[in-house]
Amino acid sequence: MAKVIMTAEEMKRALMRIAYEILEHNKGGENLALIGIHTGGAFLAKRLRDIITHIEGKSPFLGTLDINLYRDDWTRLSQQPLLKKTEIPFNIDDKIVILVDDVIFTGRTIRAAMDAIMDFGRPQKIEVAVLVDRNHRELPIMANYIGLYVPTAKNERVDVYLEEKDSKDEVVIT
Repeated sequence: MAKVIMTAEEMKRALMRIAYEILEHNKGGENLALIGIHTGGAFLAKRLRDIITHIEGKSPFLGTLDINLYRDDWTRLSQQPLLKKTEIPFNIDDKIVILVDDVIFTGRTIRAAMDAIMDFGRPQKIEVAVLVDRNHRELPIMANYIGLYVPTAKNERVDVYLEEKDSKDEVVIT
């Protein structure tokens, strides 16, 4: 049985709030780089970039990151992971990097993303923005910016549907 926990309008408001929080916490958008983790995080990072650009009149850097080969469990998931394109067309040295993902669960994806980012340079700092935090960390990793905190059971699923790939914006728990 599926239950909608975030509608398209709620998602839009959450992303707007996250954008303002990022700007407030970092005293504006100067030196800011949004890097979306494939796949959902890449779409959300672009949306956040658009919101921040509208607010500030200046666009933060935007990149995408495939963390598949940095995962500590990729051999358990598949013998040949499906790789997507990492695009970071700017120098990340001394940038404020915001890793963007749709859901944070165990923390392993964010750990893998931080490992991957370090191969590109040395950012000033790394922060994490997620649409949904469902808890159950296995690693001491937290999100700095959260759209919705939803306590879940470990056997439940949180599915994020995004207009760019699913023709609708919605978050569902099953």
